[in-house]
Amino acid sequence: MVVFPNIKINLGLNIISRREDGYHNISSVFYPLPLTDILEILPAEEFNFTSTGLPIPGNTDDNLIIKAYKLLKESYHLPAVSIHLHKIIPMGAGLGGGSADCAFTIKCLDQLFELNLSTETMEGFAAKLGSDCPFFIANKPVLVEGTGHIFSDIDLSLEGKYIVLIYPEVHVSTAQAYSKVTPKQPDTSVADIIKSKPIDQWKDVLNNDFESSVFQQFPAISKVKNELYDAGAIYASMTGSGASVFGIFDSKPTIQLNHIVWEGQL
Repeated sequence: MVVFPNIKINLGLNIISRREDGYHNISSVFYPLPLTDILEILPAEEFNFTSTGLPIPGNTDDNLIIKAYKLLKESYHLPAVSIHLHKIIPMGAGLGGGSADCAFTIKCLDQLFELNLSTETMEGFAAKLGSDCPFFIANKPVLVEGTGHIFSDIDLSLEGKYIVLIYPEVHVSTAQAYSKVTPKQPDTSVADIIKSKPIDQWKDVLNNDFESSVFQQFPAISKVKNELYDAGAIYASMTGSGASVFGIFDSKPTIQLNHIVWEGQL
């Protein structure tokens, strides 16, 4: 079975408060985009994992795909599988690629072995592996709260808009980004802004709280955001803790932009 784990972008991202467990309460809207990895899972005589495409750093056993397989195997005694990942989504870019790979592994195993798991059950497994992972189970626009695991439906569509996603190949440490943010309650919530204002009014009110500190450390990311506005974007923002930046346009921009990893009309 072959599946295509996709990315998400953040529309607004407020760091509300620091929790006693060391994590943070956030508020954001996650929106899926069709930049994808390619993931193949097949029954096999013995477990095997391989990857091509972008090199994946770190210990292979720490890969969320393998952790997802082992987690389900504990509960459902799954047979061995052969897994191959062709990595296209850049890592450390704030796009949730690893989380998507994890969630799509769970969904793929569910279909392949006819486990008949509910969405809620699969989200529960995904939540054990990472705060962004459950989003990619239902894979639809949602308001995200808590540590990133509490989802509420939101009436939002970017259909017809042209999106440009740029990754300036700067690595931003998520832990370091959080360490430089002062949590605070925003004057207007992400949900209220998105529900009450058209996209062309988001520019000055729908903020990613990571931008102020990340832009100071990495001016190249700030430059990308300015270039998107110069190219005619009606809204532009860094996604997650960086370093990717996206622009929303009414039509395809005519100005040439660098480091584009995905663009297209939704």
